Amino acid sequence: MADTAFSLDPDRTAEADILLSARGLTKVYDTGEVKVQALRGVDLDVFRGELLVMLGASGSGKSTLLNILGGLDRPSEGDVLFEGKSLTRRTDAGLTRYRRNHVGFIFQFYNLVPSLTARENVALVTEIARDPIPPEDALSMVGLGKRLDHFPAELSGGEQQRVAVARAIAKRPSLLFCDEPTGALDSTTGIQVLEALDHVNRELGATTVVITHNVGIADMSDRTIRLSDGQIAETRQIDRAKKPSELSW
Repeated sequence: MADTAFSLDPDRTAEADILLSARGLTKVYDTGEVKVQALRGVDLDVFRGELLVMLGASGSGKSTLLNILGGLDRPSEGDVLFEGKSLTRRTDAGLTRYRRNHVGFIFQFYNLVPSLTARENVALVTEIARDPIPPEDALSMVGLGKRLDHFPAELSGGEQQRVAVARAIAKRPSLLFCDEPTGALDSTTGIQVLEALDHVNRELGATTVVITHNVGIADMSDRTIRLSDGQIAETRQIDRAKKPSELSW
């Protein structure tokens, strides 16, 4: 958790604490023959500096929600506000600027360029960021300071995912969205990746949203929401967030 005096009260409503908010989000995919309703009127506030975990089975709507919050997709109905300003009404170019300047993404599969070293993969982001962290520093933050010049094929799965974390944080994002970041990893390696995410959340103060089907990860969060059938079925505040090393699944 960030060192910037973050404490989450269940009744907390101060607008200054809200970084991202969603109201009435609905998403319908029209496949031609069938309409699939992925989201059904979701309301959600994401607070500055928190580590939020979204749980849900496959098809619950969690990836769709993350894509809309991250500016990768648009809702069929409803609105998303970032720092009080609508994302939904932005042009495609405006959403691109939002993603470039404020958002970091980490996915289940690492999406590293095989012909580039760890340092060079991170530099792909730092070369276009407004106020980047040097690639060497970003990699050191996730424990890869001695693997700067290794290619992806020379790194383990967990190390490759940590390069992806370093690449995402190197632009100093306000928001870090992680879609099943440990889904392709065993528990030991997955915990190493979660330690990197926890460190980034605490040291950089990046508001971090992790979506996963793994209920064990929820215990390291400040708050957990559970999605079911396109709706938020439950919200739970974590009284004492566990360290990743304390988790088991």
